Amino acid sequence: MTAGLALAFSGDFQGAADADRRAVEIFGEALAGSDRPFVIASGLLGFTSGQVATERDGHELDPGVAAMGAGPETRLATAEITLALASRGVRSSVLRLPPTCHGDGDSGFMATLVTIARDKGVSGYIDDGSNRWPAAHRLDTAPLFRLALEEAPAGSTLHAVADQGVPIRDVAEVIGRHLEVPVVSISPEDAGEHFTWLAHFLAADCPASSALTRDLLGWEPTHPGLIDDLDQGHYFHNP
Repeated sequence: MTAGLALAFSGDFQGAADADRRAVEIFGEALAGSDRPFVIASGLLGFTSGQVATERDGHELDPGVAAMGAGPETRLATAEITLALASRGVRSSVLRLPPTCHGDGDSGFMATLVTIARDKGVSGYIDDGSNRWPAAHRLDTAPLFRLALEEAPAGSTLHAVADQGVPIRDVAEVIGRHLEVPVVSISPEDAGEHFTWLAHFLAADCPASSALTRDLLGWEPTHPGLIDDLDQGHYFHNP
């Protein structure tokens, strides 16, 4: 969703979520009865903290009510609206992406963490850093979008997860080693000042599985996991 993405990076997350919902409604109306594929990208943040999320999780929100809520709730409701299009003759599916789709050229969360560590002179994690993020290489997620378009049954929820849960402290340690800066714990109280807008996301403990997706579509990640990818060094080449 190009409009939603642009709004999100301006800081207007609710505006981004609203734009995505409107786009889904427009596409859904145009595709109704066509049996044509319609795939949207969603996210794996926002489910029950600390539990491994599967493709069956995260469908509890009522789309009609939750679409009026805050940004994350609107995003989840938009996914449910998309899945509901299956009953209107659209081969719809939702592909949930992990917080980091890493790889050479990535300018997302991992690149931001590197920039913060370089600017602050320390590589930080929040509290004890045991909270986990799922992850996938960007070159593994792209083929999954193709599989979703070509093969996913109507109403499918898919997870683009290679690493089920990487502790954030492990990420901070790799960054610290490459930048040659100390690796330190940042208290939850100070996280907002240190990590700014990233603090809320970085504190999430959101492991996730892709077992059902792999069984359904035969998808198998083949590229390096998050820690191995960070260790290749490309995130540290350009200050």
